[in-house]
Amino acid sequence: METLLQIFSITAMSSVLAASSPLIFASLGETLSERVGVINLSVEGTMMLGAMVGFAAAKTTGSVILGFLAAMLVGMLFALIVAVGSITLKRDQVAIGFILAVLGINLSSFLGTPFVRQPGPSIRPMPIPVLADIPILGELFFDQDPLTYLSFILIIGMWVWFYRTQPGLKLRGTGERPAAAFARGVNVTRLRYLYTLVGGALIGFGGASYSLYVQLGWSHRMTANIGWIALAIVIFGGWHPFRVALGCYLFGILRAAATTLQPLFPAVPVQVFPLLPFPLMILTLIIFNSDGLTRLLAYLPDGLRRALTGFLRSHPPAGLGQHFQQE
Repeated sequence: METLLQIFSITAMSSVLAASSPLIFASLGETLSERVGVINLSVEGTMMLGAMVGFAAAKTTGSVILGFLAAMLVGMLFALIVAVGSITLKRDQVAIGFILAVLGINLSSFLGTPFVRQPGPSIRPMPIPVLADIPILGELFFDQDPLTYLSFILIIGMWVWFYRTQPGLKLRGTGERPAAAFARGVNVTRLRYLYTLVGGALIGFGGASYSLYVQLGWSHRMTANIGWIALAIVIFGGWHPFRVALGCYLFGILRAAATTLQPLFPAVPVQVFPLLPFPLMILTLIIFNSDGLTRLLAYLPDGLRRALTGFLRSHPPAGLGQHFQQE
C-alpha cells in the first residue's frame, strides 16, 4: 500500500505529466501523419537525431528556441523523405521509414560525439501565479514547465482540429477514403505532404524535449527506444488524441513504478525494472486490441459498456499506407 501511495502521489503524478510530454509530442505527431494515410516509421531515428541536433544548436547559439527549431527541421526533413518516397514515388512507406530510423540513430551517435555529456541550456519550470496554489490541481497542471503546458494545449487542440473543424474533416477523409475526398475537391497529395511534415516537426520537437528538459544534455541513444513506443501508443490510442495521450501517461506511470520498485527488491538485477514498462505496454496493446477486452467490458452496465466500447475500440484509417494516384 505504501508503494502504491508513492507511485500515485501528487508529486509523482506531476512528474509523470512532465516527463511524458516528449512522448506526447512524438505520438501525436505520428498520429497526425497516420490520420492522413502516411506511416512514418522513422520516429525513433527522428527523435534521436532531433535530440542531438536540438541540444547542439541550443548549446552553440545559447538559445533553447533555436534548438527546438533545429530539431523540428530535422523532423520535417525526415518526414519529407518519407512523403516523397511514398506519395510521389509510390515506394513502400514502412521500408523507407525503417531505413531512416536506422540512419537517424547512427547519425546522432556519429555527429553528436563532441556534445556528449556537455552542459548546455535547458527549459526552466514556470509555475502559473495563483493557479499553481490551487490544492492538488495546481501542483498537477499549473506548477509545470512550458513544454508540459504546450503538451496539454496540443492534446486538446488536436482533438478540436480533428473533430470540430472543416479542415479536420478533410484530414480524416483523406486518411479514410482518399478517392472520395478527392472527388469532393480535396487535394489529397497536398494534404498528405502538409500533415506528414507537421507530424515530423512534432516528432523532432519531442526529441529535443528530451535533451533540453527531461535528461538535460546529449548522450548516445538517449531516447531509449521511446520512438518505437510512440508507434505502439498510436495503435493503442486508436489514432485518437485523448487516447494517445492516455497511453503516453500510462507508459509514464509504468516507468515511475519501475523506479519505485527497484529499491524494494534489491536482489533483482538493476536492468530488469527499467525494461518492465516495454513488455507491459506491449501486453496492454494486445489486450486492448483483442476479444479479451470485449469479454471484460461485458461485465459492466449497458450504458457504461457502450461508452467505453466507443472510446476504447477503434480501427486504423482505411487508407493508411495505401498509395493514391491523384489525376
